[in-house]
Amino acid sequence: MAGLVNNLLILFLVFQNICLGFRSPLSVFKRYKDTTRSLSSECLGSDRPVISLGLSDFALDIRMPGVTPKQSDTYLCMSVPLPVDDEAYVVDFKPHASMDTVHHMLLFGCNEPSSTENYWDCDEGTCKDKSNILYAWARNAPPTRLPKGVGFRVGGETGGRFFVLQVHYGDISAFRDKHKDCSGVTLHLTHQKQPLIAGMYLMMSVNTVIPPGEKVVDADIACHYKRFPMHLFAYRVHTHRLGKVVSGYRVRNGQWTLIGRQSPQLPQAFYPVEHPVDVNYDDVLAARCVFSGEGRTTETRIGGTANDEMCNFYIMYYMEAKHAVSYMTCTQNANPEMFRNIPQEANIPIPVKSDMLKVTHGHHEEIKGTDKSSLLQQAKKEEEEVLDQGDFYSLLSKLLGEREDVVHVHKHNPTEKAESDFVAEIANVVQKKDLARQITNHDERDNTILVRDRIHKFHRLESTLRPPENRHFSLRQPKHGEGSWEKGHTGDFHIEEAVEWPGVDLKLGQVSGLALDPENNLVIFHRGDHVWDENSFDSKFVYQQRGLGPIEQNTILVLNPSNAKLLHSMGRSLFYLPHGLSIDKNGNYWVTDVALHQVFKLGAHDKEPLLILGVALQPGSDRNHFCQPTDVAVDPITGSIYISDGYCNSRVIQFTPKGLYVMQWGEETSLGRARPGQFHIPHSLALIPDFSQLCVADRENGRIQCFKLETGEFIREIKHKSFGRELFAVSYVPGGFLFAVNGMPYPGEAEPVQGFVMNFSTGEIIDTFIPLRKNFEMPHDVVASEDKTVFVGDVHARAVWKFASIEKMEHRSVKKAGIEVQEIKGKGGGGLNLGNFFASHKGYSRKGFDRLSTEGSDQEKDEDDGTDSEEECSAPPPPSAPSSS
Repeated sequence: MAGLVNNLLILFLVFQNICLGFRSPLSVFKRYKDTTRSLSSECLGSDRPVISLGLSDFALDIRMPGVTPKQSDTYLCMSVPLPVDDEAYVVDFKPHASMDTVHHMLLFGCNEPSSTENYWDCDEGTCKDKSNILYAWARNAPPTRLPKGVGFRVGGETGGRFFVLQVHYGDISAFRDKHKDCSGVTLHLTHQKQPLIAGMYLMMSVNTVIPPGEKVVDADIACHYKRFPMHLFAYRVHTHRLGKVVSGYRVRNGQWTLIGRQSPQLPQAFYPVEHPVDVNYDDVLAARCVFSGEGRTTETRIGGTANDEMCNFYIMYYMEAKHAVSYMTCTQNANPEMFRNIPQEANIPIPVKSDMLKVTHGHHEEIKGTDKSSLLQQAKKEEEEVLDQGDFYSLLSKLLGEREDVVHVHKHNPTEKAESDFVAEIANVVQKKDLARQITNHDERDNTILVRDRIHKFHRLESTLRPPENRHFSLRQPKHGEGSWEKGHTGDFHIEEAVEWPGVDLKLGQVSGLALDPENNLVIFHRGDHVWDENSFDSKFVYQQRGLGPIEQNTILVLNPSNAKLLHSMGRSLFYLPHGLSIDKNGNYWVTDVALHQVFKLGAHDKEPLLILGVALQPGSDRNHFCQPTDVAVDPITGSIYISDGYCNSRVIQFTPKGLYVMQWGEETSLGRARPGQFHIPHSLALIPDFSQLCVADRENGRIQCFKLETGEFIREIKHKSFGRELFAVSYVPGGFLFAVNGMPYPGEAEPVQGFVMNFSTGEIIDTFIPLRKNFEMPHDVVASEDKTVFVGDVHARAVWKFASIEKMEHRSVKKAGIEVQEIKGKGGGGLNLGNFFASHKGYSRKGFDRLSTEGSDQEKDEDDGTDSEEECSAPPPPSAPSSS
C-alpha cells in the first residue's frame, strides 16, 4: 500500500510540474526517487518527503535516516537533493527535534555534499563546494517564518542543488534505549520569485588578547560597507566564558545606530533588530565585545579550545534579489579611532542570572552525583577540549522574522546605580594595550602535540559555514630524466618551528618581504609605522597618504639567522609601502613599493638606489609604469630582471640587467576557472635556474604557475585543495624543493593557514608546517636555505618565524678546535613578536587591531562577500584597492 501511495504521489507531482512548464519533470523526480533513503520505521512521515502545497509551492521533508549516535558530541550529516531543477525559494522552516536528544541542527545549501552515503560523520565536512547556512535550530526553538517576501534562493543557475542537514547530538544519555533518531526539518518552498533574498554577515575578531586579571578588555571590529543596500532584521552574539556584552552598530556620518546588544552568556539565539536598520554604500558596520580576564592566570587568545575566546557578531539581512549576496564577513578594524565615540552602553555588561549559565555553557555536563575525581577529569577535558561546531558558530536557534513571541532580552537595562558604578570603575582602566604575546619557553613546548592537534581541529571545525572549494591538482608530468635526481624527496623529513630561536623580542612593522643574502643572513623588509589600509589608495590606485612622508625608520634589517642579532639596517626615508624583496647573487637588494609603483635596486651598503624602474606615484600598465608591483626575481646566469605586476595589473615583465624592457606575459583571470597564463594578483616569484623556469604565486587563484624563462611559455600549474583560496608566496631551494604559504581560510572553510614543502618535479606535498608560538594570521613571504631552514614573515602578526627540519634540529656537533658545542634541542618555532617596535614613535598608536582593511593587497578581509573578497586586496574592488600584503 505504501508503495502505491508513493507512486501516486510521484505521478501527481509529475503532472503538476508539467502543468507548471518545468523542464524534464520525469527525470527530476526519478532522480529524487532513486536517492530517497530507506528510513527507520520510527521516522513518521518519512515515506512522503515531497508534498505538494499548491500549484507553485511544495514541502520537502529532510530527516536523519534513523540514527543512533554512539558517543556524546557526535555530529552527523545527511543530504537531500532539491527535487526540481528550476529556481526555488525557501520561505519557511518547521523543525522536528527535541533538545532532549539534539543540541542543534544546521541546514546548508550547496551543489556537492561531502559524501553520498545515507549519512556520515560531519568531520568529513558538509559540502565539497561553497555552502551557505539556510537554517539553524537549537533548544526547542519554535517554527520560524522569514519576513514576508524574503527567501533563501536555491536551485536554478546560481542556487544550491542539495540540502545538507547537520545534527549535533550533545548528551546521548537519551539513547540508552538504543532508539533511532529521525530529527530534521520540513521546508516550505515556492517557485514564486521572492523580491528579497536573505543572507548573513559575520563580524569576527581574530587577534584579540585578554591579559590575565585584566578587568576590561575590548575587541573592536569595523568595516566599510561597499555594496548595494541591505536591510538588517536579526542579530546574534557569540563569545566564550569571558565575554560580558557584545554590541553591534551602523555608523553613518558619525552617528551610531544600534543593531543589537546582548550578553553572550544568555542563550545565543538570533534576536530581532528592534528598529530595522538599513545599511548603505560607505556606511561602517562596527561591533565591540567586552571581556574580563579576571580569574585567569594566563593570557587568553582567540581560538577553538574551551580556554580560548571568540568575539562574533552575526547579522541576518535581506537585499533586493538582483543585488543579493548570500554571505559577507568582516574581520578587521578599519578605524580604531572611531571607537572613542562608541555609545556608553557598549561598555556596560548585561547581568545574567546564574541559572542561565548552565544552559549556555557545556553540552553534557553532569553536576549532581559527581565525585571529585570525575570533576577533575571533566576540568581537564574542558581545558584540552576543542569547542564543537555548535559552540564555534553557535547556531541560530531562531531565524527570526516578524514574530511577537520572541523574548527581547536585549531590552534589559541595569539600574542607574549599577551603570554608574561600572562606568566609574572602567574610567581608570587603560583599555587599549599592546597585545604582543610574550611566551615563555616551557609552557607550549611541553605541549607541542596538543597545540598542533588543537590548531588542526580548530580549522576543521570552521568548515561548517563555507567548506573549501573542490580544488584539483593539475600538473604536467616531468619528461624522462627531468628532475630524476630529486626522486628520493618524498617525505623523509619534517619541518617544525625552532623554538630556541631568540628572535621573539624583535619589534617590527608589517613584514612584507624576506630574503637570504649570499652569506645566508636573514633580510627583512617591513613597513615601519606605515600600514596599507582602505584609505591608502583611491579608485585609480593613486596613493592618498603622501602627507605622511616616507617611512622614517630603517625598513631593511639584516639579522644573524642563528641568534637574530641585528647586523645591519638601511632603507630610512626611501619607501612608503614596502612589498617584495629579493637578493641577487651579488648581494644587491631588489625591492618593490606599492605606493610608489616602483622597483628599486639597492647596494647592501649604498644610500642611494642603483636602479629605479617605474614612475614615482604614477600607476600605469605600459612599459614604463607599474601598478602596485609585488615582487622581483633576478636570473643568476643572465642577470635578467623579472617583475610581477601586480595588484592592479596581471602580468610578469622581463627587463635586461640595465632595466630595458624585453617582454611581458599574463592577463586578467576570466570568468569561471582561471586558464593558464591568467593571473589574479601575481604575488610572489621564485626563479628555478636548474630548470630555467619562473614560478609565480597566483595568489587569488590559489595556485602556482610555472613558465619558461626565455619565452614566458606556460609549463605547468601546481594546485592543491589544501592551498585553499589563496597562495601568497613561493620559494625554491636548489635540490628540488618548493616552499609556499597560503592565506587564512574564509569563515567556514576547512583548510588551515600553513606552510608547504613540495617536490618541485612532481608537485607533491611532502610536508606542511605551522608555528607553535603565536599563530599565522597572514603569512606574506617565505624563504628557505639549502639546509631546509625556513623563515616565514607575517604582515598582520608582524612576526617572523624560523623553522628547521627535524634532523637538523636534533643535530649535535662538537667543534674540536675550539671545543665549541652546538646543540639544537628545540622542536618548536621561533617567532619574532613584532608588536611594539614603533610604540614610542611620534604619532604612532596601536589601538585595537592594526589589521588592514582591504587585503587583496596587504589589508585585512573586508566585509565583502566571501566569494570575492580577499585578505589582502585581491582584485581591484569596487572602488577601493585590493587587499594589501
